[in-house]
Amino acid sequence: MDDKPYSELTYRVLGAAMRVHNALGPGLKEAFYQRALSLELENGGLGFEAEYSVEVELEGVRVGLLYLDHLVEGELIVEEKAFSHLLTDDEIAQVITYLCATYKKVGLLLNFGRHRLEYRRIFTPTSNVERWRERIRRYVWTPSEPSDPLIRSTNPLTVHPLGRR
Repeated sequence: MDDKPYSELTYRVLGAAMRVHNALGPGLKEAFYQRALSLELENGGLGFEAEYSVEVELEGVRVGLLYLDHLVEGELIVEEKAFSHLLTDDEIAQVITYLCATYKKVGLLLNFGRHRLEYRRIFTPTSNVERWRERIRRYVWTPSEPSDPLIRSTNPLTVHPLGRR
């Protein structure tokens, strides 16, 4: 192994991702690969949280949430894509932004949409971290109404407290 952070962990996650890609192949929606990767991580004995939410504050006010596809062993950010095109700088920037927002050291960017699994191991930048933290707004989910930003969506058929709709 090398001396980069979490080399063994990234190796194990990449192995799980390769098994998923070999079993499913390209052409499915991202959610299929995300669920299949969850199963492979679990079968491999790795601890993880899928759709891990990170609260984002601006000047002490909650403005929204970031959703990481997987947070493995509390340290490794895994972002899955299912693009037919090669990964771009935009997807890499998304992972760097997630790293800066969470103070994690390493992330994996996986693309299941190609004939071969495409992946990048990405590290927190050593400079300009604050500039990356400013980019967070681009990836934050923000509710359409000025309500609680921790509520991900609203269903008009849901009965609200006090019986109001």
